[in-house]
Amino acid sequence: MKISDELRAAAGRIKLLSFDVDGVLTDGRIIYADDGREIKAFNVQDGSAIKMLAAEGIEIAILTGRDSPMVARRAGELGIRHLEQGLEDKGPAFQALCDRLGISLNETAHVGDDLADLVLFDLAGFSISVPNGHPAVKARADHITETAGGEGVARELAELVLRARGTWPY
Repeated sequence: MKISDELRAAAGRIKLLSFDVDGVLTDGRIIYADDGREIKAFNVQDGSAIKMLAAEGIEIAILTGRDSPMVARRAGELGIRHLEQGLEDKGPAFQALCDRLGISLNETAHVGDDLADLVLFDLAGFSISVPNGHPAVKARADHITETAGGEGVARELAELVLRARGTWPY
């Protein structure tokens, strides 16, 4: 993975990495079973990557507009302590989390794909879109991943961040 000096600097200062869910940690599809259950597919490589980031002391958060039991379950499985669901405006939750953790906005990054994420692009020190994101989101992003939503975005970013810190073990 080739990293420019500018990208290395931005990725290296991240202390809080927040993710949207639908379209970032999933491919954006929501499947409803006949009995009304909602089904989402998460990438297993993202899970191990999130654990690697947390082991390096990087706070991980999920900020999402939808409220889903599957997201709470996945966050619990991965040890993600900062989960906010059902947010109409993600900005206040992000700012409150930064304040509570004592992390400056310049030391944060948010990964999003849709218009509701733009408020966090204005707050976060480093804004990241996926290639399947809305055109307005991609236009405002500091970085666009090579990996599409649901296909290992967190894994790609873990390598980026850990390489920038000089702690990528592979």
